[in-house]
Amino acid sequence: MIKSTMYTIALAAVMMITVSCKDANKNDPEKSKPMSNEMHQENEQDHNGSERMRGENSGKDASSAIINNYLKIKNALVADNQEDAAEAGGMLVTDFENFDKNGYSSEEQQELTDIIEDAKEHAEHIAESPIAHQREHFDILSKDMIDMIAITGTNIKLYQDYCPMYNDNKGAQWLSSTEEIKNPYMGSRMPGCGKMQKEIN
Repeated sequence: MIKSTMYTIALAAVMMITVSCKDANKNDPEKSKPMSNEMHQENEQDHNGSERMRGENSGKDASSAIINNYLKIKNALVADNQEDAAEAGGMLVTDFENFDKNGYSSEEQQELTDIIEDAKEHAEHIAESPIAHQREHFDILSKDMIDMIAITGTNIKLYQDYCPMYNDNKGAQWLSSTEEIKNPYMGSRMPGCGKMQKEIN
């Protein structure tokens, strides 16, 4: 009889503990299931509440400043404006120097280091050169930008355009934020020369 009573008490105690654990998990859903990807993303939000997708989006955010100053150079060359192109070139040099490669794989970091080193040199020349030389350096800078964005991605919708006539019909590419062709190599002489090769989203 005593054994039966003790068994009943022990069973009741186990049941109470089990119920308590279940209730605790109901009150604290973080303990009852693993954190989803969505929750990880929410925890990566910065103090302004904007989503910061570890590595990928931080790279995109950083490359946005570079793209914006690249586009300023492009627009200045379209308008035959050497001074504005030079100013944007100087800002682009600073952007390249401040670019954070953390969050990328070691292989990507090495590729980005090589690309940025070359692109920075051409941005420096654009900041110091007459407009004909600015366009020569913009040609190679554009190739570097296309290679860089292939790694970092972009939050800005871009169009990859092509001018078949520049550099004695050797041709040259550039990036634009608009579908309309505005040729930075020909400027006011032939602003509509060229075609869109592809969209970059």
